[in-house]
Amino acid sequence: MTKFKDYIMKRLDSYKIFILLSFVSQLLFSLIFTVNLLYHVNVAKLNPLQLILIGTILEASVFLFEIPTGIVADTKSRKLSIVIGYILIGISFIIEGFFPFFYTIALSQVFWGIGYTFTSGATQAWITDEIGEEKAGSAFIKGAQAGQAGELIAIPISVVVGLIAINLPIIFGGILMIILAMFLTIAMQEHGFKPKSKEEISNLGSMIKTVKTIRLYIKGNHILILLLVIGIFYGLYSEGFDRLWTAHFVEDFKSSIITEFNPIMFIGVIRAVLMILSIIALGILNKKLNFKKSNHVISVLIISTIVIIIALAGFSIFKNLYIVIAFFWTIGIMRSLIGPLLDSWLNSLITNPNIRATVFSLRGQVDAIGQIGGGPIVGVFGKLFSIKIALLVSAIILSPVIIIYCIIIKNSKKLNSIKESSEIS
Repeated sequence: MTKFKDYIMKRLDSYKIFILLSFVSQLLFSLIFTVNLLYHVNVAKLNPLQLILIGTILEASVFLFEIPTGIVADTKSRKLSIVIGYILIGISFIIEGFFPFFYTIALSQVFWGIGYTFTSGATQAWITDEIGEEKAGSAFIKGAQAGQAGELIAIPISVVVGLIAINLPIIFGGILMIILAMFLTIAMQEHGFKPKSKEEISNLGSMIKTVKTIRLYIKGNHILILLLVIGIFYGLYSEGFDRLWTAHFVEDFKSSIITEFNPIMFIGVIRAVLMILSIIALGILNKKLNFKKSNHVISVLIISTIVIIIALAGFSIFKNLYIVIAFFWTIGIMRSLIGPLLDSWLNSLITNPNIRATVFSLRGQVDAIGQIGGGPIVGVFGKLFSIKIALLVSAIILSPVIIIYCIIIKNSKKLNSIKESSEIS
């Protein structure tokens, strides 16, 4: 075991481990998610409201555990937090794959939510500690690209295995998540993080101190507050889309070309094309965007959000399958850009490295708040009216984000003008 560890550490530095982790984790998630929603619709027979409710249970778990697990990463170990997270995520999918019932799937979401919170924030904080803040922005984009590549590779595997039994990719994905966690215990290095001493930690006292530090830190940073509000709106809209897009294709286009294919193959093909397009888009973004200029980042975020709103409305309204698929791809590409951009922007706003993981976790928590609030609302519209109406409501919910971005740009210009005036004087 020691020789294997030495062999790995000689060949894989922290940057390569981050890219590899991004690739493998997304490969496994894609292995699962290619069939996951079809499994919920066709095997577990969940209705639109139940589909939303299991998402709400997931996000409620995230909401309750984001800050405590973020504090674990900030006070104990980023590596330990990440390893625990993937073990719990693996357990969740094993439960889900073996037991196709609403209540067991709901239980699996609790394990998944807690596991996710252990990785959320800790992963971004870990790589920033190891390679430095200046290189982290590019690493987030490269990691996203690697993740898209992993998703692309997993799709045909998931389709082939899913044709044997639709739950097998979910079970295999869960088992491999646990194996990934075991690999990380050996391969991950943690040189940049300095854990607190026993005197500093004192568990509850340390948590309270960290929470107070974060509260004061956020209170004095108006842009960070607005960024967290944006996170709530992204959560409000995304739960409806994430849980209902597959059902929209399967239920609303029964008489179309989908009937000529196995639904697993159809979903696999459109997701594979989306991954290819997203990889290309992320590559262009990494080459063209100056991450050091926040206004450039915000501009891309605004454009991406506007495009999502228009495409999601079109996705819900249009009846031509080919146009709807094009809208689906557009939404997916824009979402693939927004994730790493928000990570990079938030990272640049955090000047205190001791609370980095917890602040990232806080962003995850506000996203969970949005999904908890928005999911049931969209689900009720889907239950009472139709999935199309529910998706249209999701597009409307996202609209206020544009106004918030404009406020941030206005505030940024004011701050820049004040700084320039003080420099002149």
